[in-house]
Amino acid sequence: MAIVSSQEASSWTSRCAYDVFLSFRGEDTRTKFTDHLYAALIGSGFRTFRDNEGIERGENIKSELQRAIQQSRISLVVISENYAASGWCLDELVLILECKRTFGHVVLPLFYDVDPSHVRKQIGGFAEAFKVHEDKYNLETDARKREWLGKLEGWRAALREVADLGGMVLQNEADGLLVDSSFTFSLSSACIFFI
Repeated sequence: MAIVSSQEASSWTSRCAYDVFLSFRGEDTRTKFTDHLYAALIGSGFRTFRDNEGIERGENIKSELQRAIQQSRISLVVISENYAASGWCLDELVLILECKRTFGHVVLPLFYDVDPSHVRKQIGGFAEAFKVHEDKYNLETDARKREWLGKLEGWRAALREVADLGGMVLQNEADGLLVDSSFTFSLSSACIFFI
């Protein structure tokens, strides 16, 4: 991930194209909770980036996601059971937390049918995901293993860090229909506070 200069950090608030960046595991929540959350945020007037809405065809996905994170005031990180199975999600999370440290970017984790302590301790589905990542690591050449080891350590640290942030714990019993007026008001209030 790129390190930014202090000049870039000071101009961060003036160049925000989005109020909110949504980070989520598409397979877990895109057509359920995240769709409802996105609609609620847009309906409340928040300029919200979601990967299938903000990337033009032919664009480099990774660089566009990085740009969108850096140009957002807040990241809502929807952590679901299989979030850690996605290297893309984990790379996003590392950058989001880097922006938090560098720019004061606000990060609000939403633990969707996940206990934050499972994220912090990396047990259950999180342990299984890292087992798969470690198996990929073991297949790498010696030269690439060092790179992979650094990446794995960074992902683990990012999950511990985000689990320690104040966030919201949500159950998926209603397949995303929990995004009712009281939830939207609470989330909107949190977003307005930081914007």
